[in-house]
Amino acid sequence: MSEYDAPHSSGMHVVHDGPRQAPPLLLIHGSGAAGGCWGPMVPALAGHHHVIRVDLPGCGQSPPAPSYDVPAQAGRVAALLDDLGLRHVAVAGHSSGGYTATALAEQRPDLVRSLALISTGPSLDAFLPQPLLLRILLGPPFGPILWSRRSDAVIRRGISVTAARPVDVPDDLVAGVRGITYRAFRAVLRRNSAYVAERSVPERLAILEVPVLVIFGSADPRWDPSSAHQYDAVPGARVELLSGVGHLPILEASETTSELLLGFTATDH
Repeated sequence: MSEYDAPHSSGMHVVHDGPRQAPPLLLIHGSGAAGGCWGPMVPALAGHHHVIRVDLPGCGQSPPAPSYDVPAQAGRVAALLDDLGLRHVAVAGHSSGGYTATALAEQRPDLVRSLALISTGPSLDAFLPQPLLLRILLGPPFGPILWSRRSDAVIRRGISVTAARPVDVPDDLVAGVRGITYRAFRAVLRRNSAYVAERSVPERLAILEVPVLVIFGSADPRWDPSSAHQYDAVPGARVELLSGVGHLPILEASETTSELLLGFTATDH
């Protein structure tokens, strides 16, 4: 059974699953999403971990923030873990949530036991032309107008166009996405790009002494799937390519992704 927390001093809505005495596992969603994106994986993960799902500021049920710089987002996550009294946490990030996870390890290595990056683009040169629906929803001139008028069906379609397989989009994810303003989402995208432009994710990870698992779909339409091998430059990193899976392994192949993550967290020390 899930436990819902009121926003912490970090300004984030938090959901806990699994026994509090179990090893902690923090799940960080990507831009344009919310903690509900992990829903299909939670039952398996909560059998082994104290699972902590966050809505990053400006997403889901968390209020907007003055800045969406990736290091600032990581600082808020660190404050949350400090509030909870947690150390040596296994951290998994989906898509740009992997940037926040990486920045957290850069800032506070005492908090991060291991990193799992799922569909996290390693560098800007790996970014692919986006699906037409996303270009319309996200860019001028129609984006600002259409954003506030999105139906649940349009939100589901906007999420599923990044998948290579049919997916069931959880209701709480749709509700979480509805809570994101156009202004906040565009700001998050800009700051994510700035973080990767400054230094690629593999470059950042290569100087951190933390176990790394990378999971990528072989049919990801957002990031060149072959770019997953840029992470081979990270000492000891394990890279897993899921055949026929797009940008959403957490929804498209939740069982396989859960098994990979659980196998990794069982041996990440």
